[in-house]
Amino acid sequence: MAHDPAARSRLEVLLCYPGIHARIFHRWANALWRRRWWTSARFVSHVGRVATGIEIHPGATLGKRLFIDHGMGVVIGETAEVGDDVTLYQGVTLGGTSLDKGKRHPTLGNRVIVGAGAKVLGPLMIGDGARIGSNAVVLNDVPECTSVVGIPAKAVKSKNPAVPDTFASYANVPGEVADPVARALTDLRDEVSRLRSRVAELECASDDHRRASEAALRMERVEP
Repeated sequence: MAHDPAARSRLEVLLCYPGIHARIFHRWANALWRRRWWTSARFVSHVGRVATGIEIHPGATLGKRLFIDHGMGVVIGETAEVGDDVTLYQGVTLGGTSLDKGKRHPTLGNRVIVGAGAKVLGPLMIGDGARIGSNAVVLNDVPECTSVVGIPAKAVKSKNPAVPDTFASYANVPGEVADPVARALTDLRDEVSRLRSRVAELECASDDHRRASEAALRMERVEP
């Protein structure tokens, strides 16, 4: 209710929000998983995936007040750990990059926000209050209260100090500069344009000087 202005009532949230339904299925599946009823746990998880479009492995660890907004296409792997007050938007993947049986999925701290379509891959540590921009691909640890964007994800600077308790929809924080790589490319393009203009000016000046020299030389030849 606090993080979605579209929610009109608690009954609407209970009946119409797939993130809530996915949490219910996961609690059931996780209880079976902890009792080593592997197949039953996976079957309940599969039913939850069909019903909600959200795939949460029964072995995943989820914290309190996890908010999965919209939810379609969210995937949370077996060894993923999600802290308290985390927000995940549609298309988020907390995936693994290894075939090892051990820890191979990310760990998200408290109050982390992961924007739509973002991929967090591998046994990474995402610090408390971190924000991951939409469609980012995170391949390295993210310090706390840091925003990352891009492919691969890189930290962005903020004109305003980070406020850990401030909620930012889709991890979009006003005052943050754009993707640092895109900004560098833009600066480079502007510099190239400036240099081209300067070269054109020098070429024009050189042509004028050459023409003036040729005219002076002709006049010298004409004079007795």
